[in-house]
Amino acid sequence: MNNDEILQLRQKHLYPTKVPYYKTPLHLVRAKGSYVWDDKGEKYLDVIGGIVSISVGHNHPRIVKKIKTMLESDAIQHTTFLYLSEYMPELAKKLAEVAPKGLTKCYLTNSGSEANEMAVLSARTFTGEPMVVGLQHGYHGGTTTPLSLCGHSTWKFRSQPQACVTHAKAPYCYRCPFGQKKESCNLECADDVKETILTTTSGKIAAFICEPILGVGGFIEPPVGYHKKVYDIVKSFGGLYISDEVQTGVGRTGLHFFAIEDSGVEPDIISMAKGIGNGAPMGAIIARAEVADSLKGKLHFNTFGGDPYQAMQAATTIDIIRDEGLIENANKMGRYLKEGLQELQKSFPVIGDIRGRGLLLGLELVKNQKTKEVASAEAAQILEFAKEEKLLIGKGGLFANVIRLAPPLNISKAECDELLGKMKRAFEKLAKA
Repeated sequence: MNNDEILQLRQKHLYPTKVPYYKTPLHLVRAKGSYVWDDKGEKYLDVIGGIVSISVGHNHPRIVKKIKTMLESDAIQHTTFLYLSEYMPELAKKLAEVAPKGLTKCYLTNSGSEANEMAVLSARTFTGEPMVVGLQHGYHGGTTTPLSLCGHSTWKFRSQPQACVTHAKAPYCYRCPFGQKKESCNLECADDVKETILTTTSGKIAAFICEPILGVGGFIEPPVGYHKKVYDIVKSFGGLYISDEVQTGVGRTGLHFFAIEDSGVEPDIISMAKGIGNGAPMGAIIARAEVADSLKGKLHFNTFGGDPYQAMQAATTIDIIRDEGLIENANKMGRYLKEGLQELQKSFPVIGDIRGRGLLLGLELVKNQKTKEVASAEAAQILEFAKEEKLLIGKGGLFANVIRLAPPLNISKAECDELLGKMKRAFEKLAKA
């Protein structure tokens, strides 16, 4: 099919919520490492990985080899938890090895939405309390419970139930809701979690759920000390701390396998997806044993969660990250990219803020650096200009004015230089436009 035929079929048979990037959408057909190719053979540097999903590069040779071996040996593709399979418990074992101390029991799913559904169910069952605290600008998936926790009007529906959830202010330093600067910050955003619990709940909660860096929100990075202070507040009200690592996990922030450890916090539950499967439909939670065991006596299952091919790919992804030193590379290349982006900011004042760490970097675009008026149209133009330069980037934020960069963890210095060069030319085109 040509692209017009594909678009016609999409319009006729897919929900209209599935909106493609670009005025002329790309038809991607092949991929290798940090690069993808379209149907015309054009090569692009991919630094968004679908939606922050490619962690060890497209079609990593170790993963390809294992898939081929399984296919050639007629390995079973679907077993469910009803039958024994080495792949499911082996993945759970490896997750326990890389998780913070005390997190030992896993539930495997197909997506981050399902993982967060299970995380909240586990917390509610363990505590006996229904109320969950989320954050404004937070995002946790597209199913019922995660959508109720969503802090963005653009993702919520009028018919969406808001059952037993409440929202605290986001730790958004660039647009501090308390009017503070970094040098005067007293973690008022953390104190707001306490105020939210005191004023909008019964005084007891099931959990607080938070992304270590808010992904869809525009890679919002909380101030140092935020997570630790909030953790202590949550514990004082009897709640569990859920770290949503769907976008920040698998070493992307460049210090630990899970980003919450960067803050010295040991959460009760971690949810994950996207990068853990390196493109495979894979999600999971890992929790303290007593939290998981609170569900004993009830039945709950996920038909495809932990199936052999997906579980193998996730386990191999963990091995690759550990064996190839990719967390260290994410740290090194992330610092190199951030320095390069800061140089760009000197020439292009439309870049109001550069944030994130490791290979999870955001550029918030503004019309004026003093007023911080959002530059949504300019962000859309940058996506188009970057595409012209054969560079695939992402965008996010409540007003879609944040450029998101999340290249594979094994990106090379030469590829980082290519990224920076293409970004510079895209901003030069924007300045002329």
